[in-house]
Amino acid sequence: MIKHLHQQLKSKEISTVELTEQYLRQIEKLDGKVRAFLTVTPEIALEQARKVDKKIANNQEISLLAGIPCAVKDIIATAGVKTTAASKILENYVPPFDATVIQLLKHQNFVMLGKTNLDEFAHGASTENSGFWPTHNPWDLERVPGGSSGGSAAAVAAQMSVYALGTDTGGSIRQPASFCNLVGFKPSYGRCSRYGLLSMTSSTDVPGFFTKTVEDAAIVLGALAGQDKKDGTTLPVKIDDYLNQLNKFDLNGLKIGLPQEYFIKGMDAQVEAAVHQAVKKLEEQGAKVQKISLPCTKYGVAVYYIVTPSEISSNLARYDGIRFGLSKREESANLLDIYQKSRGAGFGPEAKRRIMIGTFALSSGYYDAYYKKAQSVRALLIQDFKKAFEQVDVLITPTAPGTAFKIGEKDDDPLAMYLEDVFLVPASLAGLPAVSIPCGFDAKGLPIGMQIIGQQMGELKILQAAAFYESMTDWHTKEPRIE
Repeated sequence: MIKHLHQQLKSKEISTVELTEQYLRQIEKLDGKVRAFLTVTPEIALEQARKVDKKIANNQEISLLAGIPCAVKDIIATAGVKTTAASKILENYVPPFDATVIQLLKHQNFVMLGKTNLDEFAHGASTENSGFWPTHNPWDLERVPGGSSGGSAAAVAAQMSVYALGTDTGGSIRQPASFCNLVGFKPSYGRCSRYGLLSMTSSTDVPGFFTKTVEDAAIVLGALAGQDKKDGTTLPVKIDDYLNQLNKFDLNGLKIGLPQEYFIKGMDAQVEAAVHQAVKKLEEQGAKVQKISLPCTKYGVAVYYIVTPSEISSNLARYDGIRFGLSKREESANLLDIYQKSRGAGFGPEAKRRIMIGTFALSSGYYDAYYKKAQSVRALLIQDFKKAFEQVDVLITPTAPGTAFKIGEKDDDPLAMYLEDVFLVPASLAGLPAVSIPCGFDAKGLPIGMQIIGQQMGELKILQAAAFYESMTDWHTKEPRIE
């Protein structure tokens, strides 16, 4: 899709301003129903579009992403544009700087349509935990788009943006991609800079993105990958030419591992069948498929929900009602009262829940029993993956245990919501790259996603496998009809 639009812009079949206006009209037409955006930035988008048109008029070379409309998850800092993390405590926060991923896209002359909704501070799997409003799934407006990057996923699915940035901490890109029939890409930890992401879980947060095709994902990853001196966790590892190597790939001999722990009792039978059918297609084309075991998988969610709240309790301590963007600070003569009242009014229920769990897990007398033990089990999870990749090239699993659920369906059961991430958190805890791609629909017409996991810094291999599967199917071409 991006290549096609690029050619249209270069040939002057359409101007960048006209393309941008098309997407702004789509936002105006549909976002009242979908509620994907927290902030729309038409003036910025059109100004950026005019710059690209000027380059084209002067016969200057433009990059593949120049002039291509993009939406940005509202947990990624954008200079001069509100960045709220979908939280009342940051309702009026305007960063004075850009995240590195935004700087990189600005170098590509991208067009930013606006900032998208999310679960507050990325805490959730449905985008119902936003401090402002829930986002609706374009495939069924009564259902969630997934989370926490649900606004970005819904924007791309509803054709309100060509692609969108998100973040993935424990599945926050891959699960919404599955629910919205998109390609959702999570790079390895250390492949793309985290500088400018409002931190949730510093040891697993990564920027990623949603696209309509695997080719588009290769283009966006090529623009964002690389070491950044502002982020000491980025690694000095060679960056492959993802786009040009995408189709230089022979499926013959590719070793695919099917972890038995990811096909479990209680998951949706239609999801399981769709993933098995997809794997069979790859096997018919020459891939070698074998069942493997990742025995520590069963501890993944438990480990994640100790490590994550612990890091959240630390990272959210800075939001005290005095700095940043709380709309109305609670006044008191006592500093502790100001903190308590401001944080009480500014944070939503899920943020408070995670802060309390994390503070408890890190507290004196409990640190060794919880946080330290969780990190030890995390090391065992990483070892599981290392052993698996001695036998196979990639792992294939369902992305989520079911399809999109109804808004409000899991409101009273936080544990059920946490279990939405059961197939996603292990790769995050291990820092591995993973992609969710469309692989079918259930009987209700809801999308089903398949996850492909690779070795650390093995982004090219999973993109190639995903592109090969995509070339044999048309699931990714299906679009929702929004009534």
